[in-house]
Amino acid sequence: MKNKLEAKNVSVFYDDFQALNNINMSFEENAVTALIGPSGCGKSTYLRLFNRMNDYIESFRLEGEILIDKKNIYNKNIIVEDLRKNIGMVFQKPNPFPKSIFENVAYGLRIQGIKNKAILRIKVRKALQQAALWDEVKNDLDKSALTLSGGQQQRLCIARTLAVEPSIVLMDEPTSALDPIATAKVEKLIYELKKEYTIIIVTHNMQQAKRISDYTAFFYMGDLIEYNKTEHIFTNPTHDRTQNYITGRFG
Repeated sequence: MKNKLEAKNVSVFYDDFQALNNINMSFEENAVTALIGPSGCGKSTYLRLFNRMNDYIESFRLEGEILIDKKNIYNKNIIVEDLRKNIGMVFQKPNPFPKSIFENVAYGLRIQGIKNKAILRIKVRKALQQAALWDEVKNDLDKSALTLSGGQQQRLCIARTLAVEPSIVLMDEPTSALDPIATAKVEKLIYELKKEYTIIIVTHNMQQAKRISDYTAFFYMGDLIEYNKTEHIFTNPTHDRTQNYITGRFG
């Protein structure tokens, strides 16, 4: 298996505060990797390194390298907009635009300069099918996205992410605002999507990590404590701290 992404000696600072301490990690292609750990341990900071979302924070400073396809994405010659086309991001709360369902999915395509209506229709349909939403909305594409349920809105945001055909999808607690039925649909979707995408997901839900991920990384106080196949992490962790966290003894 190829390693799509890699972190080498990565430390992150916000002014004098160190949020991540010398992280070394590589991610397998076409797999789901879950990042777990208590609140404030650095999971989301780490996730946002891969699409340079932390750049918006004035006090942010990175040491080390983040490599995608063996290229350091923090090199000065990297065009961040191009990088983000290759890396989709799904946030904790569904954030559809106040536009129609169709225009939500077509948004990124239009930004890329695609104007041909036939091509837009094909790509919007494909993305909605990938997000397991097409059958529910195919007759309502002109309706406002805000009329959808929370679970449908989150799948719409996933469709919007997939429409521009990224190779990597980052998900920051994508089901934390959803009910159990909607959560199950999104989890099933994530499991299916790994056939085509490399997926990294931050989750506080231990059972979710166990159900959908191939690999799990446990973070604590800015350190990567343990990283292994999910089955190993949950049945035979190497570190007591990992064991205590996944069994609910702290965190």
